[in-house]
Amino acid sequence: MAWSVSFFIFISLLVFAPICFSTKTNDGNLYPQYYYRSCPKAQEIVKSIVAKAVAKEARMAASLLRLHFHDCFVKGCDASLLLDSSRGIVTEKGSNPNRNSARGFEVLDEIKSALEKECPQTVSCADILALAARDSTVLAGGPNWEVPLGRRDSRSASLSGSNNNIPAPNNTFSTILSKFKRQGLDLVDLVALSGSHTIGNSRCTSFRQRLYNQSGNSQPDSTLDQSYAAQLRNRCPKSGGDQNLFFLDFVSPTKFDNSYFKNLLASKGLLNSDQVLATKSQASLALVKQYAENNRLFFEHFAKSMVKMGNISPLTGSRGEIRKNCRKMN
Repeated sequence: MAWSVSFFIFISLLVFAPICFSTKTNDGNLYPQYYYRSCPKAQEIVKSIVAKAVAKEARMAASLLRLHFHDCFVKGCDASLLLDSSRGIVTEKGSNPNRNSARGFEVLDEIKSALEKECPQTVSCADILALAARDSTVLAGGPNWEVPLGRRDSRSASLSGSNNNIPAPNNTFSTILSKFKRQGLDLVDLVALSGSHTIGNSRCTSFRQRLYNQSGNSQPDSTLDQSYAAQLRNRCPKSGGDQNLFFLDFVSPTKFDNSYFKNLLASKGLLNSDQVLATKSQASLALVKQYAENNRLFFEHFAKSMVKMGNISPLTGSRGEIRKNCRKMN
């Protein structure tokens, strides 16, 4: 009897081994257990360093979350954003969406260094970005989710892709939705992921036109609450002050919650790309209202959309590489 029980356990382990223990994918799919055998402390290491960085500066949570977004929208989630210019590489860090605003690279360097000591050339920079985005969200009070893993790192970057694929603050609603659909994302993903603007900051230069000349007629944006606009003008003049920072969600700027959507309904979205979610599409407005009323629903949709975004064109199998240094190819 004892032998037959042992044999049953042995057979069971064989059956489940590909799911629980394998570090390679057969079909290119990502899965949360990817590093369970090859680097079992990987997620713990990432989380501890992100926690230390966010404790030092709350804004870092939004910065790390944004890096994952800006990486995935260009050539897929392959850490191309992290490459510095060298050997024929023109860095994406110099693109319009990233120049003078993308930050948090030193935190990722620290994570990568710690992981290389623990398990050399095992954990990709692309997966570090995905884990850091999740951990940042949780640390700010947002939802948790299992991060599918197994991405590899690209050997190239795309400055033009960064300039053209990432939604800009002044884009129209239809342009933003088109950029999401190009990545295989839909309207729910657009509205839910925009909710990440419940934390973080934006520069004066990203929304100045709303305060002074939204439609080329020297008039402010009529969809912006005018008392809120007056407050913004105090530190965002017609000229100068380009780098002055403003909370994307002035109600709870460091807490991941649904107040961002409540702000949109009150005509107090900071960026044009935020406010159009409530003014240019009835379907989008319906989602904004749902999330404003139901924080749990927002969290649920946000987590699902983050997994979906993280699955954009990953390099798996023998494609790409596992960088030793996230800033340069091996």
